Amino acid sequence: MPLKHRRRPAFLTVAAVLVAGATAAFLPGSPATASVGPLPSVENFEGSVQLSNGNPGIFAFGADAAHTPALSVVAAPNVAGEGASNHALDMTYNVTGYGGFTQDLTAAQDWSHYGGFSFWVKGSGTGQRIEYEIKDGGSDGEHSELWQAFFTDSSTSWRQIQTPFSAFVRRSDFQPGGGPTDGNLDLVSMWGYAVNVPGNSQGELAFDDFAVYGTAAPKPPKVAASSGTYLVNAGDTAHVPVTLTTSDGQPSTSDASVAWQLTDGTAQAGTDYTAASGTLQFPAGTASGTSETIDVQTLPNSNPSAAKSLTVTLTPTGATLSGNSPQVVINAHGLPYLDSSLPISARVADLMSRMSLADKVGQMTQAERAAVGNGSDIATYRLGSLLSGGGSVPTPNTPTAWADMIDGYQRQALTTPLQIPMIYGIDSVHGDNNLAGATLFPHNVGMGATRDPSLAYEEGQIAATETRATGIPWAFSPCVCVTRDDRWGRAYESYSEDPALVQQMETVINGFQGNGHLDRNTSVLATAKHFLGDGGTKYGTGSNGYPIDQGITYVTPQQLNDLFVGPYKTAVADHVGSIMPSYSSLQILGQDASPIKMHARQDMITGLLKQKLGFQGFVISDYAAIDQISPDYKNDVKIGINAGLDMIMVPNQYVTFENDLTSLVNSGDVPMSRIDDAVRRILTQKFALGLFEHPFADRSNIGTIGSAAHRAVARQAAAESQVLLKNAHNVLPLNRSAKIYVAGSNADDTGNQSGGWTLTWQGQSGTIPGATSILAGMRQDAPNATITYSKDASAPTDGYKYGVVVVGEKPYAEGMGDIGNNGHTFQLSVADRNAVDTVCAAMKCAVLVVSGRPLDITGIVPEADAVVASWLPGSEGEGVADVLFGLRPFTGRLPVTWFKAESQIPINVGDKNYDPLFPYGWGLQTGSDHSQVARARNLAEQAINSPQAMSATASLIADAEHASISGQTAHAVDLLTRARSIALLVS
Repeated sequence: MPLKHRRRPAFLTVAAVLVAGATAAFLPGSPATASVGPLPSVENFEGSVQLSNGNPGIFAFGADAAHTPALSVVAAPNVAGEGASNHALDMTYNVTGYGGFTQDLTAAQDWSHYGGFSFWVKGSGTGQRIEYEIKDGGSDGEHSELWQAFFTDSSTSWRQIQTPFSAFVRRSDFQPGGGPTDGNLDLVSMWGYAVNVPGNSQGELAFDDFAVYGTAAPKPPKVAASSGTYLVNAGDTAHVPVTLTTSDGQPSTSDASVAWQLTDGTAQAGTDYTAASGTLQFPAGTASGTSETIDVQTLPNSNPSAAKSLTVTLTPTGATLSGNSPQVVINAHGLPYLDSSLPISARVADLMSRMSLADKVGQMTQAERAAVGNGSDIATYRLGSLLSGGGSVPTPNTPTAWADMIDGYQRQALTTPLQIPMIYGIDSVHGDNNLAGATLFPHNVGMGATRDPSLAYEEGQIAATETRATGIPWAFSPCVCVTRDDRWGRAYESYSEDPALVQQMETVINGFQGNGHLDRNTSVLATAKHFLGDGGTKYGTGSNGYPIDQGITYVTPQQLNDLFVGPYKTAVADHVGSIMPSYSSLQILGQDASPIKMHARQDMITGLLKQKLGFQGFVISDYAAIDQISPDYKNDVKIGINAGLDMIMVPNQYVTFENDLTSLVNSGDVPMSRIDDAVRRILTQKFALGLFEHPFADRSNIGTIGSAAHRAVARQAAAESQVLLKNAHNVLPLNRSAKIYVAGSNADDTGNQSGGWTLTWQGQSGTIPGATSILAGMRQDAPNATITYSKDASAPTDGYKYGVVVVGEKPYAEGMGDIGNNGHTFQLSVADRNAVDTVCAAMKCAVLVVSGRPLDITGIVPEADAVVASWLPGSEGEGVADVLFGLRPFTGRLPVTWFKAESQIPINVGDKNYDPLFPYGWGLQTGSDHSQVARARNLAEQAINSPQAMSATASLIADAEHASISGQTAHAVDLLTRARSIALLVS
């Protein structure tokens, strides 16, 4: 699943225009009005102005690289009376869906003492309406709440735009993850500004002197209920705290009061609760943070009832109300679907008999958390699910903040009459990887290298425990794709090119789901993805600007069954709770006239998956994936739902989706039977998860997140994932008291070794909280060794007996990481290559390749004494060090074929003329596996000591590995014996 909020999405709606007088135009050099005070500069484009590629800094953005505006700093004499040496920022643009530029400040600024925001602009007179925004709160400029205003490009002369802060409006069409959701422009932690030009437009604009101006009026204190929703059983008392806070944290300077009154909703005074009203007093001198409590007494009711609600209407005097007046919800009770002693099927049937079409359509809708703001739309639109795309996180990114956020959303879901809990989903693809400090396992390609199904099961258990401890009961994992082309940016999400190995590693599903005990606080619903054939897309057929991702898979019916169906048979047999289709298209040769989007394939989703394979869970679409079916969104909804999609990851336009689906049902274009089937499947999993009994986060396992016990398992996985490709003169393992020279870009970078889907969608270089780098792991494993680190190998190399050079890739995810996209290649960087040359020329050396796929190391293998495929080992770099020093043996084997030349790609086990650098299944062992196949494999690999011998035996080694995994032990031994004989003859 992609990140599924881009930097700037196309505008879906036009927000409210500024109130009259909100902007003022001035000629260059004209004096400011008397109300305008000093102009503290945010950016004046003087001095050394650095244009960057991303946060922080000044940078352009666009729907794609070809349509991203061009920025340059240009001379701009006489702007606002400034001299001939003045400069401004020029932006020329020709954008498609969206585009503009932003400045993300390196540190937040406090603008609360000022009255508004100002800048100068010179346009082209296009008449275009230009949106600009300021960034409030959050952790940085890309995770802030966005507040917008507009100006019109109506003049080719310089003019000043001044906008009072009171005139900015919170963006209604898009909010990035991680920002505040309170809907208040607080101004105390401002991260910059941005300018967005209209979609499908072109022109040129110049900007100068972004600044704040004026003096803020004194701010009255705020009052707010501690929560927007209070749940209470009939007959009990709800306690509603109301808290006063001041903007400066000091005691209040004047009296304030809050009149309150209980107001009927679906609950009625005298029948459901005791009518009451009153006033809370906060006299001058009240400490900021002081709370007074309103008690709401509900009345006993033994009759079965849906939930009922009332409002505690708050009317402040001398203060402003932050947020809305709170609701008290009297819980539903006495209804059969609430009886946990009944079979799930009976509970589902009873609940569905009470649901309206709106309730059912809501259950089929999943929205992104950033789209729902304060969460009130969850109840309004009966949303059945929310998700976090990669990097869509609360601030701060802590377990408690996650649990608090999700519990807040859940309270909104439980304000509805039937109180159907929402289910929250997240991409826990190698641990709870969006959470700072979580335990991170090797990505799937590394787990495939372990050949250890029991370890995959433990990974699932640990990821589930850490994920559910934060209130999340659903993981969009595992990817059971079979990768057939290493150019794919998702190659590391696959366990192998061999479906037999993928199936063997699907024990992770039972780990996630607690062997069917979904209601435990250590279990989450798993998702097998991406159905069907996503790893087989043909290079050059990709969509959305990607060379291969989201492309087309061309197969015969036999190839489809042999390569791609098997992992889903296994997933269904393991009772996986949900399955996600692929963005890609499928063309079955001899059957389909043209490629068909997988989200539209009723024959595959309903026919194969649900009917033939017997899948009983629900099908969740990928992020906005139905949008790609056709140019008509309503038609996309019809095709996707009728194809068998049960829940749609919308993720932003949930109102449009629900309206369209409701209309399609009413018109008969989507049968009610299809709706009922979808909702029955979704509710079944919600009941199985125990959400009706325990809808809120069970935080009892928060202390296990990133614990020593969990990290020990991830460390074992990192060690077992290491594949020893070459070990001349038994250089490895290293002596733990040796003098060792360490170099390379990935030796001391926990972000690079963790890869994509780590804290953010694309991942990030640098430090990952709680993670241990490979270099740090080496120092911990060998405290008596003398270890010198020089990233670029520029430090003197004299006097060192051994060198370790850790090279490889930087993080990426999905199509952004496709070879040929965003500069991604199979080649090592020049710096890494030079480091290898320097170190390996000076001493015995081992080269570790930290990557999500095989890289071009054909020229490196001859000069290195040892070569290790380290994959993306996750947070526990000490696991890599463990095998380097012999604390654990090398046991990993290649899960994919390592190509000799890029021209060979795609290259896979079973190909004709199979001649790789290292075959599928290759991996020199330093352990003590005495099984029949292991002995035969070790003898064969020991005999293969030249490139000629490798070429002559590669297909036998790879075929033997497939045979062994498939349970054909005798055949595997025979193939390996033949390989040894041939190698000895060739040698």
